[in-house]
Amino acid sequence: MINENALVIYKNKPAIVIDRADGKYTITLTDGEQVKVRDKDIELIHPGPVKNFSEIEIDNPPESSIKEAWELLLEENDPMSLKDLTNLIFSEYKPSTAFAVYSLLKDGLYFNGTIDAIIPRKKEDVENEESKRGEKLRETEERSGFINRIKACLKNPSGNVIHSDDFRFMQDVEALAFGKSTKSRTLKDLGLSETPEDAHNLLLKTNFWTPMVNPHPVRFGLSLNNAVVCPDAPLANEQRQNLCHLKAFAIDNSWSNDPDDAISLTEESGKTIFYVHIADPASSITFDSPCEKEAKDRGATLYIPEGTYRMLADDSIPLFALGLSGKSPVLTFKMTIDTEGYVIDTEIFPSIVNVRRLTYEQADKEMEENSEDGAILRSLYDLTQKIFNRRAAQGAINIEYFDVHIFVENETVKIEQEIHCKSASIVKECMITAGEGTGTWAASRGLAFPYISQEIETQPDNKQKDLGGIAGSFQLRRCMRPRVLSVKPGRHQGLGLETYTQVTSPLRRYTDLLSHIQIRKVLRGEKPLSADDISMRLGFGEAASSAVIHAERASNNHWVMVYLLNKINSGFDAIAIENKGNRWLVLIPSIALEIQIPLQKKVSPNETIKLVLKSVNISKGEAVFIHSV
Repeated sequence: MINENALVIYKNKPAIVIDRADGKYTITLTDGEQVKVRDKDIELIHPGPVKNFSEIEIDNPPESSIKEAWELLLEENDPMSLKDLTNLIFSEYKPSTAFAVYSLLKDGLYFNGTIDAIIPRKKEDVENEESKRGEKLRETEERSGFINRIKACLKNPSGNVIHSDDFRFMQDVEALAFGKSTKSRTLKDLGLSETPEDAHNLLLKTNFWTPMVNPHPVRFGLSLNNAVVCPDAPLANEQRQNLCHLKAFAIDNSWSNDPDDAISLTEESGKTIFYVHIADPASSITFDSPCEKEAKDRGATLYIPEGTYRMLADDSIPLFALGLSGKSPVLTFKMTIDTEGYVIDTEIFPSIVNVRRLTYEQADKEMEENSEDGAILRSLYDLTQKIFNRRAAQGAINIEYFDVHIFVENETVKIEQEIHCKSASIVKECMITAGEGTGTWAASRGLAFPYISQEIETQPDNKQKDLGGIAGSFQLRRCMRPRVLSVKPGRHQGLGLETYTQVTSPLRRYTDLLSHIQIRKVLRGEKPLSADDISMRLGFGEAASSAVIHAERASNNHWVMVYLLNKINSGFDAIAIENKGNRWLVLIPSIALEIQIPLQKKVSPNETIKLVLKSVNISKGEAVFIHSV
């Protein structure tokens, strides 16, 4: 039986017995709470009397006394009660010393067991535990010093005293900034929000990262390595039509190094024949092959200012890209165009072509010259304008936009505004027409295919005045709903087409490669892929390509912010787009940046205004401009 005012342990914590009634004890806990417990719920460590908890403040015995008692127990190899061990260590058994020995037991460095039978731990176990505790103590002290240094750095960035080995404490911050983790002990210890943006900001402020670190691709779960599975080269003995007599032009940006389409134009029996020659990786990449699976998982090639990370292995480019050397094996899409710009027939077959590569600027210059190639390019321009006018009459939306090329070179960000070339409109219209012709070709055969459709909401001129210009293009953009991929054809209202797909970038987009794989099966007389096969692949591929698109946008914005770091207090021309209450949406064409700002005077949509850059926040991807009246 336990007496009143005895010191007991309840749930590993000290308690004082008040009374006993009806076979239960009433005890007081350290926080003043009173609890009724059974005899088996408590352990007696001293009979008392103990009136309050101040009487059991722990007596700290000398380390030498503890070790002597531990060594004695090791020699005798017999269990010892808590009372006897207390007398051995303190030479006095009282509430405070009894609780001190109980705390030693719970600490577990030297002793194990129960209150009634305490045993010593083995020497090697004690030494290992001491080593672990010493290391933990050093780690705690070093971390405390690190946190203090970080706080001092945040208060006075110019007096940065961060140690080079502090990065080990910042690894959880970096993991959060890269989106590899959702928690950070360091940010929590500093009282900061555990968000990727705050993690990025801390890394910048403490100089663990420079602005040249772009976290967005990794944050979206993308690999910054090229694909590794290289497809086989096109079969050397495959029958291909020889179209080397045709002029074939691969027109692209000057920085493009993976050309995957070329165009030709001729007449046959008085009919206009228009060819789009496309890289032919599906000649060797088959459905469910390792290469196809890797492309599916990536979704698309990642193009960001600091580099290109390909959907297909680097070694596939010289195998399939057009015009890099000699004659190019391609998949040709031959379309017959009537006098009103309609595609009246589409043939698809493997061929071999001799491709001439041109930049947009070179193609435009060629069109101005009195040469055979110039005449063909001019005819292509006239034809594509006719096709565009036909689509416009069918409800196609044409959006005017400003685009820039952002690239990082020797730790410097450069931004070049793209010039709108006539040849760019040729290429755009040719690629759309190839998608229209192929969509009709696939639908007429009842094929499951990656068809693309799009709906448009009520046109703005049905609700409000068409603003025209850039502001009008923004109006139109808001009317366009997201595109839909389906195994069944549907109307693409944005392009003004009844049926549409994409087939012109099989080296860059997975859905285009999937289209080519299905086409190849038909051309070889094999059983086409089922709707389930196509649909499943579309789901995976679109999810991956969506991540690529978002990473590219975030990366471009990141590098625009880095570019602006050295432009504080610089002036920029902007175009007023839309009034949003007390703020305006404006576009800065030179850097293709859309922002919202308050304006100091009344303006109209499409009006050019002057802005001054005041600050940049890299981690949030935000820049603050003010209106310069």
